[in-house]
Amino acid sequence: MESSLSPILMIIGAIVALFLLLYILPVNLWFTAQLSGVKVNLLNLVLMRLRKVSPSLVVNSMIISTKAGLNISSNDIETHYLAGGNVNKVIKALISADKANIPLDFKLATAIDLAGRDVFDAVQISVNPRVINTPPVAAVAKDGIQLIAKARVTVRANINQLVGGAGEETILARVGEGIVTTIGSAVNHKEVLENPDKISKTVLGKGLDSGTAFEILSIDIADIDIGENIGAKLQTDQAEADLKVANARAEERRAMAVASEQEMKAKAQEARAKVIEAESQIPLAMAEAFRSGNLGVMDYYKMQNIQADTDMRESIAKPGAENKGKNK
Repeated sequence: MESSLSPILMIIGAIVALFLLLYILPVNLWFTAQLSGVKVNLLNLVLMRLRKVSPSLVVNSMIISTKAGLNISSNDIETHYLAGGNVNKVIKALISADKANIPLDFKLATAIDLAGRDVFDAVQISVNPRVINTPPVAAVAKDGIQLIAKARVTVRANINQLVGGAGEETILARVGEGIVTTIGSAVNHKEVLENPDKISKTVLGKGLDSGTAFEILSIDIADIDIGENIGAKLQTDQAEADLKVANARAEERRAMAVASEQEMKAKAQEARAKVIEAESQIPLAMAEAFRSGNLGVMDYYKMQNIQADTDMRESIAKPGAENKGKNK
């Protein structure tokens, strides 16, 4: 039984050893590279396995670049792969740039790729410019009318500025700022509606693409809508605010007047109380005058006649005063 199993185990071991040998020694890749005119050492392919680099990726990239007329070494491809770059996109970008006569070398392409940008998409934008639609931008002219503008910005990738250059968000922000500035400096909104190209010329003249990864080719105003009358709204709000302030001040003056009136009434009551207090002293003074002999009976009657005469004169001068006197 053991003698019958040993040949089978030997065959299985031989097959496994063959697969391991073919995995470690990628003879098929080496043979394909030789047929494609790519000079690569078999030992170098084995070392790629040990460095955890895909030999098929390196060999295929070299074959594609060689067929496209590019001279890229296996060491450069391996270095970019170990750095975490996307080798396939870099090779495709280099081939596209070469066919479109765009100056792009392997070092710059790998730098763009490692910077986190899609280098192949950047080459495509250089060949076929992209149109960016800005969001609605609201601005107010000097006459207080709000305008809402939409623009289409045609951009082309600037290969040399892709590393460290600003992106599309910066382009949109700068274009929006230019639109707001142009509309805000217009005397009235009709001027902008009649000449929308004035916005494009003003914005283009500001050099908004400086320091960005794109080159602005054109700015076209797609649509301009009339918004609210901001000037009238502000005036209305100001008038309402002034009215509230005036009402508050009037209420303050009214409250002060009411307080002053109450204060005067209190003073009048105080004065009347003093008069009443003084009048209450008259009978006591008269009694004291009788006791001391300074006031006689005839003097008292004379004073009563004078008082009666005074009351009669007041009743004649003011109708109803008699009843008032009687009430007293």
